[in-house]
Amino acid sequence: MKAPDFSYEKPTSISDVLALLANDELDCQLLAGGQSLMPMMNFRMANPGTLVDISGVSELAGITECTDTIEIGAMVRYCELEQSTIIKTHCPLINLVLPYVAHAAIRNRGTIGGSIGLSDPAAELPAVLLALDGSIEVTSGDGVRLEPASSFFKGVYETACEPDELITKIILPKAHSQQKFGFHEVARRHGDYAMAGVCIAQDSDLSIRVAFFGVADKAIRATNVEKLLSGSASFSQDVIMDAQNATSEIEFEGDMNASPEAKQHIANVVLERALKGMK
Repeated sequence: MKAPDFSYEKPTSISDVLALLANDELDCQLLAGGQSLMPMMNFRMANPGTLVDISGVSELAGITECTDTIEIGAMVRYCELEQSTIIKTHCPLINLVLPYVAHAAIRNRGTIGGSIGLSDPAAELPAVLLALDGSIEVTSGDGVRLEPASSFFKGVYETACEPDELITKIILPKAHSQQKFGFHEVARRHGDYAMAGVCIAQDSDLSIRVAFFGVADKAIRATNVEKLLSGSASFSQDVIMDAQNATSEIEFEGDMNASPEAKQHIANVVLERALKGMK
């Protein structure tokens, strides 16, 4: 199928983007990498009046190492994350996850801001942000604000970003040598959407964050699971089984890949594998 008619704008600054978004009559939709939006438009699932291509906004590019954090521009593509020495050194969880994000051709075009802004329940990067306790910098005509990842994702394709706001940066804490990370997902084929997956980050004080994706209407933290796992330097089979029982707190939602019951079973499998593979 072909996309419906639309107007096209390619601004070159954040201020120009915000001016377009502030005009309700234009019915704007942002185009970053286009790996989700363009297929949705071709299937008539999205019908924007104006397509705002932000690929020419240089302010949204780049990966910056700060004192305690890493700042990633919203237009940074997956392939740039894969090649970044800063990411390899200071964000090891992203390194674990990236090979499982779709396929190389998609990673060459898809952006971190696009993935975060879409809030696909089966996408890996929202769960990465939750596990790392990251933040999203959002900009509008009223100024700049930081939204914690814990409150940013609201549901299927729904976030705390308002229609007149633009995601400008992703901010992640630098990893340190005493932290450990785990990741595992199950998909029908490599590169397919995950049937269930989990990202785990353990701090030096043995507190832990566990974020599942592909199991509910959004990426979610499993707080009861975290309580059972926190304080453990290693995870015995008994501790893992207790944590698996605690996944009952999640309201599992079925989809075309698996029923809610199957999702819970797979979630327990990926949890065990991720915990045993922590490094």
